[in-house]
Amino acid sequence: MDLSDTPEEAAFRARLREWLAAVLPGLPPKPSPDDWPGRRAYDLGWQRRLHDAGYADVHWDASPTTRLIFLEETEKAGAPYVGANFVGLLHAGPTIAAEGTAEQRERWLPPILRGEEVWCQGFSEPGAGSDLAALRTRARRDGDAYVVTGSKIWTSHAEVADWCELLVRTDPEAPKHRGITWLAMPMDAPGITVRPLRTLAGSAEFAEVFLDEVRVPVANRVGDEDDGWRVTMVTLSFERGTAFAGEVVACRRVLGELAVEARKNGRWDDPALRRRLGRLHAEFRALWRLTQWNVSAAEATGGVPGASGSVFKLRYSHARQELYDTAAAVLGPDCLDLDRPWTLDRLSALSYTIAAGTSQIQHDIIAERILGLPRGR
Repeated sequence: MDLSDTPEEAAFRARLREWLAAVLPGLPPKPSPDDWPGRRAYDLGWQRRLHDAGYADVHWDASPTTRLIFLEETEKAGAPYVGANFVGLLHAGPTIAAEGTAEQRERWLPPILRGEEVWCQGFSEPGAGSDLAALRTRARRDGDAYVVTGSKIWTSHAEVADWCELLVRTDPEAPKHRGITWLAMPMDAPGITVRPLRTLAGSAEFAEVFLDEVRVPVANRVGDEDDGWRVTMVTLSFERGTAFAGEVVACRRVLGELAVEARKNGRWDDPALRRRLGRLHAEFRALWRLTQWNVSAAEATGGVPGASGSVFKLRYSHARQELYDTAAAVLGPDCLDLDRPWTLDRLSALSYTIAAGTSQIQHDIIAERILGLPRGR
């Protein structure tokens, strides 16, 4: 498989680099991590700049390879991360683009691309995290609406979201994977209560969401009723397939910075540390090649990543944790100083073997869908 740029891709890369070099110096300062209204405005403002420059559609209308070039170059340049736009751009938006009706695509996709609306993800529940299909949030059909009651947890950016990609159970008698429906819920609907959750790293990008007889129009259903698990697999394939691509580039940059710091503070003299850095260098190069391979494979099959995204997610989660454990070894006692670089990243890295599907779930997907092993009973 040829992973080099075509002439068209090379030209896109050059144009993007030139635009980033021109626009990034003029950006306003980033708001503080706890200022979520300010972060929402900042992230939407960056998305609007991308839209006005013609780069907003790379997540859906461009080829997977062009999307990967965009993620690589923006991360290398130090451009703002998608931030509060994460769910809309990388989860809900691609799902609606792939599974939504023409009317749904027209209603929801342009505001995401223009930086006007934020989405959150209402999947996990207190009793349905790794076993997502065990969710119990109930949706009862009442005329042209679903009446939704239940609760969600680890809902990303709920406190500043306009919409929620919501999984509900519409048929409690059906086998657990079959009675689920995917809805787009307006976050200003009556009956919604949001309680922010503070993480180990001190941030509050997650929340609990409580739903008390919330009415969601049937027209907001993506896919057929009770077919939400299949639609969810499309969402999760994007989440595990390309959503972390920019982070691989960031980790490779951090690895270089760690080598510089180790040379400064004398820990470079430790051969065991040098071996760790060298192995991680090879690991992240391999992960980047795997990302390119997954994107090329997705391009050949209609743009939706496949089960190989679980291979990437599994290995990347552990590699990221190993990277920041190595950062602690480079910093020595300073790794306990929360104001030092990489310390908070080390705390947040602990969540990666849980978020977007636990490592145990990824092992099961690889065993069943790639290796063809029998399903456990």
